[in-house]
Amino acid sequence: MPLVHISLRSGKSETYRQAIFDGLYLAMRETFSVPEDDQFMLITEHDAANFRYGASYLGIDRSDDLVLIQLSAMNSRTSEQKKAFYQRVVDILAENPGIRSEDVFVNVLEGVKENWSLGNGIAHYA
Repeated sequence: MPLVHISLRSGKSETYRQAIFDGLYLAMRETFSVPEDDQFMLITEHDAANFRYGASYLGIDRSDDLVLIQLSAMNSRTSEQKKAFYQRVVDILAENPGIRSEDVFVNVLEGVKENWSLGNGIAHYA
């Protein structure tokens, strides 16, 4: 049950943003075994003054089209699943909406099952 936060510069179309949502959901379904309709995602847009990044950190040539993706999930995925997820996200987003691999930054935060309540005050996975 990942919770996904996506940050990007302001000005992209709704179609562009929806392609990011759809692509991330597909990548999670394919690599993280996320169930159908498990879609909890937010996009936050930022103007230039409120969006800073290392344009060449680790020798990666980033642009203002950088998309920061932070996925909070239970600590139940293997390193292989995470690597497959990172690559699948890059592949899908390159195809649609056309984001360069250098502009896809992914961070996975993991927690234990009892840290999740999906509604009604219930610890659904504890």
